[in-house]
Amino acid sequence: MEASHSSSSSIYGSGLHQNLFRRSPLVSAMPLNSRLSFPTTLVANPLPPKLYFSTKHAILRVGQSPRLLKIDGNNPLVGVISMGMLAPRKFFKKRKKVEHFKDAADEAKQKSWRRLMQEIEDTGSASTVLRRQRTNDQSLSKDLVLGTLVRFKQMKKWHYVSEILEWLRDQSWWDFSEMDFLMLITAYGKQGDFNKAEKILSFMNKKCFVPSVVSHTALMEAYGKGGRYNNAEAIFRRMQSSGPEPSAVTYQIILKILVEGNKFKEAEEVFETLLDEEKSPLKPDQKMFHMMIYMYKKAGSYEKARKLFALMAERGVKQSTVTYNSLMSFETNYKEVSKIYDQMQRAGLHPDVVSYALLINAYGKARREEEALAVFEEMLDAGIRCVSSTCIFNLKPQWLEINAVS
Repeated sequence: MEASHSSSSSIYGSGLHQNLFRRSPLVSAMPLNSRLSFPTTLVANPLPPKLYFSTKHAILRVGQSPRLLKIDGNNPLVGVISMGMLAPRKFFKKRKKVEHFKDAADEAKQKSWRRLMQEIEDTGSASTVLRRQRTNDQSLSKDLVLGTLVRFKQMKKWHYVSEILEWLRDQSWWDFSEMDFLMLITAYGKQGDFNKAEKILSFMNKKCFVPSVVSHTALMEAYGKGGRYNNAEAIFRRMQSSGPEPSAVTYQIILKILVEGNKFKEAEEVFETLLDEEKSPLKPDQKMFHMMIYMYKKAGSYEKARKLFALMAERGVKQSTVTYNSLMSFETNYKEVSKIYDQMQRAGLHPDVVSYALLINAYGKARREEEALAVFEEMLDAGIRCVSSTCIFNLKPQWLEINAVS
């Protein structure tokens, strides 16, 4: 057989092909004894052992012929793209964003700021661009700098935030306040630079700033990101004993740090303190429950994770799609995964790309390719975009990889 060969073949209404094409609206409406002719493409060993099922290249409109793909003569049919199965969805159409400005002056100001942001991204140096902007025309207003800081903070580009703030510390026209120091510690904390975060905190103490839960939490997070789990825990214990009082964000971060450091016993003790309504001023929130469920999964304590899931409902903590995804990831039996998936939908929650990936993978491991492909089609109909790092589905004995939708 040649590597690629096109021919005209006929398929009658046999049981095998009834199943393979049962989700096609055109074929399912035809009588069983009808004759369907269409061109097929047989490919000898294309990209073994993976079949790339890309919605970007394999979209078929109703009325077009389906295409059959075979790996080689020894392997069974591993994929069928039936008519209309991957018909174009609404989410494939990119809508042009319409911008609205107050007036011509506002439009010029916004476009100038965007050029500034783009120049920072292109050069990779925020301080250089801002210094040149101020030297050239003195048009660098405080509002523009503040807006730039806020935007980079929203984008989680903390290296730009710290660079701008360090530059502003030396500028006489900028009143470097306590909030700027706290943001700088936070920026270093997010980058895991605990040495610089410590120096800023020591400087604040010398200047007699009141100890802040924000600064201590940021330093604790910096230690955690730097892998200094014991130092992070020490700061948390000091906050518990002498203040400032840990906030909900502090508890979320310390639980994450302890779990990442495999300090499961310590994390469990902190969480149990939160569950004690008499001792704890705070109630555990959704993020804290999620982190503990993840910890139990990491430790292999699936039964404890299920009990914690039930406790969320008892405590009135809202469950989300992430909660159900965590439970689905524990299960190895496709029936259990499907059961949790149905339970999530009955709770009024919408599956996300992770939900679909977990369900499809469970069907694939059980060699139930038809159900897996049906769920994939359901995902497309729901307007879910999948990324290649998430949508890799194990359809034994082959792998079906769904590429990213652009």
